[in-house]
Amino acid sequence: MPTFDRLAELGLDIDGYELEGLRADVSSGFERVCTVVWLRGGGHEGVGEDVVYDAVDHEAFQTAGAVHDLAGHWTLGAFCEHVESLDLFPVPPQREVSRLYRLWAFHSAALDLALRQADVSLERALGREAQPMRYVVSVRLGEPPTLEPLSKRLALDPALRFKLDATSSWTPEVFAALVATGAVDSIDFKSFYSGTIVDQAPDPVLYRRVVEAFPDAWLEDADIVDPGTAAVLAGEHDRLTWDAPIHSIADIEALAFAPKMVNIKPSRIGSLPRLCDTYDYCEERGIGAYGGGQTELGPGRGQAQYLAALFHPDTPNDLAPSGYNELDPPAGLPPSPLRLAFDAPGFRWELG
Repeated sequence: MPTFDRLAELGLDIDGYELEGLRADVSSGFERVCTVVWLRGGGHEGVGEDVVYDAVDHEAFQTAGAVHDLAGHWTLGAFCEHVESLDLFPVPPQREVSRLYRLWAFHSAALDLALRQADVSLERALGREAQPMRYVVSVRLGEPPTLEPLSKRLALDPALRFKLDATSSWTPEVFAALVATGAVDSIDFKSFYSGTIVDQAPDPVLYRRVVEAFPDAWLEDADIVDPGTAAVLAGEHDRLTWDAPIHSIADIEALAFAPKMVNIKPSRIGSLPRLCDTYDYCEERGIGAYGGGQTELGPGRGQAQYLAALFHPDTPNDLAPSGYNELDPPAGLPPSPLRLAFDAPGFRWELG
């Protein structure tokens, strides 16, 4: 049975919804702003998190408030379809992909509420058993690059594994120090970003150093169009993986070659039905998957961890506990693999 078919007929009673703003300074060097969507009905609450990256979009959203009439009795499938037909932005977003992020906030809140009203956990509703979830910590080394972001976190947990954003400023000495840690699982080349603080132009020298220094690491979002970087990666296709371009099954099928692994971010897919279809598609074709975060500040992180524990627990999930995103991570964060308790009704998580 297709995964979403197990959820589509869940009943969903909605009285209304409210919005809650969140903000925090994070380790990637900016103030993160998010919005929690609270759906309420039948004495229960369902939560989802809007992870749009532009603060101005959150400000307009929160100022406008609950402008859509979502009250009534629905099935989860019908509600998801209805919400997708709405314009959830009171003013046009700064970037079109943000529409998917906000759609996920409403769909995930609806899933949480429907499961709570049915008194069933997502694990039980899907007939899948959640497993301890392996994670990596995603960090940048700054400019000029320094191992301080790694060292600070390894001091808290020497067994941590990392996903790093490679930059042309990495010197041979930086590479040697990174190799010496033995803690690097994946490298992100960020080749699909433009006009952001994480842009990285195609650089054959950087790519060659990464390929040689980390022969077992996954290589995410590499540039395979530029002749120089494409030549470096010609023999590495089995460890290339994709994140930023993946919003749908069609995006996976449009890749230059069939991938061995892709990053499935629920918020980047946006739609709950399409997310379920994407999991099914990858599973049927033997395509590996791992989960990624969007620097969530609220319930979205735990929901992404929950899905990873159900669908791809033993891959390099970029879903470390949110405390690792802080400028100074606190001690006592739970180690990998993350052991979660999912027996409570809804689409929520609790650390085990």
